[in-house]
Amino acid sequence: MIERFRSINPVSKSIIFGTLFTRAATFMTMPFLAIYLSKVHGISPEMIGVILGVSALVRIFGSFIGGNLSDRYGRENVMLISIFVWAFVFLGFALATHVFMFFILNALNGLCSSFFEPSSRALLSDVTKQKNKLLVFNLRYAAINVGAAFGPLVGFLIGSSKSTITFVITAIVYLLYAISLLYILPKHRDSNKKIEVKEKVTMMKALSALRQDLVFLVAVIAFIFGVIGYSQFGSTMPQFFENVTYFENGVALYTSLIILNAITVLVVQYPVTRIGKKFSPIISIMLGTLTTSIGLFGVGLFESIFLIGLSMIIFTIGEVMMFTMYDLFVDQIADPSMKGTYFGAMGFTSLGGSVGPFIGGVLLGAFGYGAPEIVFGILALISAIGFPLFLYVNMLMKKTKRNLDYSL
Repeated sequence: MIERFRSINPVSKSIIFGTLFTRAATFMTMPFLAIYLSKVHGISPEMIGVILGVSALVRIFGSFIGGNLSDRYGRENVMLISIFVWAFVFLGFALATHVFMFFILNALNGLCSSFFEPSSRALLSDVTKQKNKLLVFNLRYAAINVGAAFGPLVGFLIGSSKSTITFVITAIVYLLYAISLLYILPKHRDSNKKIEVKEKVTMMKALSALRQDLVFLVAVIAFIFGVIGYSQFGSTMPQFFENVTYFENGVALYTSLIILNAITVLVVQYPVTRIGKKFSPIISIMLGTLTTSIGLFGVGLFESIFLIGLSMIIFTIGEVMMFTMYDLFVDQIADPSMKGTYFGAMGFTSLGGSVGPFIGGVLLGAFGYGAPEIVFGILALISAIGFPLFLYVNMLMKKTKRNLDYSL
């Protein structure tokens, strides 16, 4: 494993380590944003849902545009511009005082993410040998969750739910990552040469190709429902635990759940990936959707901290089953000349992340914090709709024989 990591392209290593530090910084702030907006600025649950959801709404269209631009004008250019802007967006969060400002800033947060993420994943795919792709994609996902394990704890200790200092720290981390990419990408530009010389893919050509790809279209719809369920982790859950009466310190409990989530990811990621590899990425994603729904319902059903923790573990196992194979699935079905476009077009699944917080906020407003079994039960049922849709995608993939072998 160590030898294989050493053989990975330096650009890939830079992205993996950059992901580790930027996600740790992000998890110091964003999981507490809902609580911060509620406690410090007195914003209603419905409006908080709108503010949190706009980021995902922007990603719906931004990811496709950003991915297509990376195919046409190069991954480097899109990555560098977006991450420099991203750093100043987090600085803006520290200075914002009005609801509209938070709305705009979170929209820009989603836009920067939607440009940077598909471009960086496509670059990873471009510079990585076929036999190492599953390893690289999973190292990136592991980096996200290592950051998620430490970020919330630091954020809680600093007081992210009532302070803006973590936004400033996050801005600095993103700026340092941008500077490091500015240094390393030109040094290894030769490894990216094949990206620059290929035929440019126009927006209309990309849209036409995606529209005719039934496997991709159904998978996007199915993933939207799965993301609706997963999005509750960062929107409905923190509001619920902050306001529910039968927990003495709901913020501390939610912070513990974030850390439990991240640790569980790190523990189960490798065995889940090995099991998923024996079947196919789509099988893992399909079962993950169902498992996440079960865990989500458990969080709202139980009042015991132990059982809520167990439900979070189940929720997280489903998350791992969905997202560890996400990049591999896209790489598997994408036309090599349009990988950026395919990775970007999967951003349409952010519709789930946009409407999910809004649905959760509406349900909390309608049923209150005293009926979590109804709120989370409805959310779990919506999320579970993805299971039969993914089952159909699996049938389509078998018919079209769109399967490849990967090693880990």
